[in-house]
Amino acid sequence: MCYAYDATRRFFMPGAVVFPQNSDQVSKILALASENGIPVTPRGAGSGMSGGSVAVKEGLVMVMTGLGRILAVDADNFTATVQPGVITGVFQKAVAEQGLFYPPDPSSADFSTLGGNLAECAGGPRAVKYGVTRDYVLGLEVVLPYGEIIRTGVKTAKGVVGYDLTRLIIGSEGTLGVITEITLRLLARPEEVRTLSAEFDSMDKAARAVAAVMRSGITPCALEYMDKNAISCVKSYQDAGLSEEAEALLLIEADGTPEQAREAVDRIAGVLKENGAAKIETAQTAEEVQRLWKARKAVSPALYTYGPDKINEDIVIPRSRLPEMVEKIRVLGEKTGLTMVSFGHAGDGNIHFNVMYDSSRPEQAVAARKAVEEVFGYTLELGGTISGEHGVGIAKAPYMNREISPEALSLMRRIKKAFDPAGILNPGKMLM
Repeated sequence: MCYAYDATRRFFMPGAVVFPQNSDQVSKILALASENGIPVTPRGAGSGMSGGSVAVKEGLVMVMTGLGRILAVDADNFTATVQPGVITGVFQKAVAEQGLFYPPDPSSADFSTLGGNLAECAGGPRAVKYGVTRDYVLGLEVVLPYGEIIRTGVKTAKGVVGYDLTRLIIGSEGTLGVITEITLRLLARPEEVRTLSAEFDSMDKAARAVAAVMRSGITPCALEYMDKNAISCVKSYQDAGLSEEAEALLLIEADGTPEQAREAVDRIAGVLKENGAAKIETAQTAEEVQRLWKARKAVSPALYTYGPDKINEDIVIPRSRLPEMVEKIRVLGEKTGLTMVSFGHAGDGNIHFNVMYDSSRPEQAVAARKAVEEVFGYTLELGGTISGEHGVGIAKAPYMNREISPEALSLMRRIKKAFDPAGILNPGKMLM
């Protein structure tokens, strides 16, 4: 049953699966479910990394891919109206054909849905310059648990009438309402994007180079990193042309007019050289760019070369503390004997931290979980957060009280109760 699990590989069999085709059908399903106390779990493509779309309380899984149309693109006003089942990458290509740009670009863009992106407030490499999903959502159509259909937000550049329900619903993981229509803000497509890679003989140097680039006054549109273990597993997974000697790799892009992009890349290369880069290469062809990004996006699936099981977390820390966190992960790996891999969005401090282990060996499973808890504690100590773009779901729900105060959690529960008195929407997630 493909609707019983997501990318976390956790399996929960639903009682039934429904496939609404419009907001009226969503409304009728939710009203019936509320009247009868039936749990409903909204779901897009099931590519989430926190268990947000699995039916932990059985009931109904509501698959939203049937609402998969791009309803309108307004090139004059830089907006688009879409349904939640639209694939993110398909939407990006559609607006690009009209000279427009939708910046959020999660690694799952080729198969994740816009509705799922909103539910988790997805980010991606371009967040360092352009922000995350919530920064591009102007308004929503949402179905509430008793079937009421509401509209939130605006279709204009500004609007401050009433509470900002749009932002409240974004990132709420389907616990407050079901999104059936989205109004998105677009930008003009950059004329040119330039890409370079830089190899370092230590992860510490690479981390310090990231801080130097961000201090330089240049804002790259992507600044990604891979540590030694990430590089090694990609090399064993596919021929990506990565160096055998590199201890760390930075992948950086700059955009703008052709002149702006070239100047930015040249200045970034200078900063990297000053900060110990062993090798710097600027991609000269579209094929070279594709090869570099293919390597970066292959890290997550390639990790299973290190072991049959993994814990995948996405912590965020202040950029300036990146060297400290990298060292913490290195020391933890040595202490536990487990393979630990880090990669991700260095430009905004978002680290994808992975612990590889064998769940058939209880001592490894315990050590892996303790390592994650230690990293979470250190993340909060550094002034960070335990989830940057994967959401909370069931994976991080037990840790919410380490970051959120009892008073704030109590307020969140009261908000949940106001939206969903019967408690049918995605129960068992986030607030448990």
